[in-house]
Amino acid sequence: MDFYVILGVEPDASAAEIKRAYRRLSRRYHPGINPGDRTAEETFARITKAYEVLIDPRRRQAYDQGSAAPAPEPAPEVPQFTAFDFSVRALGAQASTFGELFAEVLNPVPSSDTVRPETGSDLHATLLVPFSAQLTGDERQVVVTRQVPCSACRGAGRLETMEGRCTRCDGAGQTRWARGHMVFSKTCVTCGGTGRQRSVVCSACGGHGRAVRSEAVTVHVPAGVRDGTRLRIAEEGHAGAGGGKAGDLYVTIQVAPHPIFRRDGDDLLCTIPIAVHEAVLGARVEVPALVGLARINLPPGTQGGRRFRVSGRGFPRASGGAGDLVVEVRIMLPETIDERSQELIREFARRNPADVRKTLALSHTS
Repeated sequence: MDFYVILGVEPDASAAEIKRAYRRLSRRYHPGINPGDRTAEETFARITKAYEVLIDPRRRQAYDQGSAAPAPEPAPEVPQFTAFDFSVRALGAQASTFGELFAEVLNPVPSSDTVRPETGSDLHATLLVPFSAQLTGDERQVVVTRQVPCSACRGAGRLETMEGRCTRCDGAGQTRWARGHMVFSKTCVTCGGTGRQRSVVCSACGGHGRAVRSEAVTVHVPAGVRDGTRLRIAEEGHAGAGGGKAGDLYVTIQVAPHPIFRRDGDDLLCTIPIAVHEAVLGARVEVPALVGLARINLPPGTQGGRRFRVSGRGFPRASGGAGDLVVEVRIMLPETIDERSQELIREFARRNPADVRKTLALSHTS
């Protein structure tokens, strides 16, 4: 079983290409999309196994070298021709077709002796959080569809029973059947040739030990998180096979934009309007913050575009402390003014005849 062929990628494929191939095939063969389809379920299991090996650099290297991981699967036992038995009717109930003859070879029954613990594959999800979560942290839930241990057999794939004679081979250790007058035999896959049976295949999961379920996972978003941050939630991915531990869940954070605030490193930025008289005379004004309000002092003659800092009101820093709240002021003119106000502005212009544009030109030439 070539894992590269299963995923449809080249042997030199990158990890990103392997992930894309796995996601594409998972959407097609996932048991949740194909309920009751055993072929799709088995195909999905092979796809998952191939992905788990090739996405792990160490296991992939061992696989490419044909050594440690994964160990080659034992070749299915080929039915042995035993003899001719002319006492068997050629067209009786035991006269199986060639499809039935090799059905057990192509679809072997899982055995508890051959299942090795394997870590489940990782899951990936995206979570949208409000802008304020960057400052205060948050707790959200993300719904994932994943493989979980079968509740009937607790992930073992088999159910323990009282030891007794194998019901499949009747204690012989081999199964025999006929195709016409030809008699075939092979080792019983249920008891492994011992003739004794201590467990049976779990009917709930078909011996795979896992079932598909959609569940809500709680994600703790830490304060100071940034847009694009990837959080790892240990053992919240797909359940492992054969009692192996579950994979991890990786959640990529997307931060929703805010109508007032924006982020610059660890600083929180916003722009506020101020009136003409506040800019000219100076004022103490309240400004919004993500939590509560802050106050800044505008000195007389404040120019539009000037920035003021409020220490410690930004985002938490990884090294400790917090960034600043940076407030940029913008002078807003009144849309309409009465006659008396216009007269006062004319009086102001007569008393302050400085040409601001000339001042600006001189500053560029100096």
